[in-house]
Amino acid sequence: MESIIRIKKLDEAARIPTYGSAGAAGADLYALLDKELTIGPGKTEMVHTGLQMEIPEGYAGLVYARSGLASKRHLAPANKVGVIDADYRGEIIVALHNHGEEPQTIAPGERIAQIVITPFLRGIFSEASELEETSRGEGGFGSTGRG
Repeated sequence: MESIIRIKKLDEAARIPTYGSAGAAGADLYALLDKELTIGPGKTEMVHTGLQMEIPEGYAGLVYARSGLASKRHLAPANKVGVIDADYRGEIIVALHNHGEEPQTIAPGERIAQIVITPFLRGIFSEASELEETSRGEGGFGSTGRG
């Protein structure tokens, strides 16, 4: 399924997100930098993309780590998953965190994260005195026996 996502470049050097393959769910976001940026161990840097997006109503843009960048260089969004709401029109900025023990350098135009455009359900929260019973009940983390 495809849909047009309108994008405004805030800088001519900004790069439109791209998909790495025909079946990719996430489109790569690129760093808009004038020069290389080094992120120290345990540090977070706000990395600009130079883009604004018009995400359709009923959808959200979810910003995830790129698997190679996270597993090989320990760089991932500081908030784990960034949520871009349909009514947000500001610049997309990735808070990139270095989870490793060595400084990591990002080059201008490097792929820094990926964005997935996905539908969501807006809940109407209703207080109740009782909830329906399930087989799991109140079992917490690891209670399903699958790891």
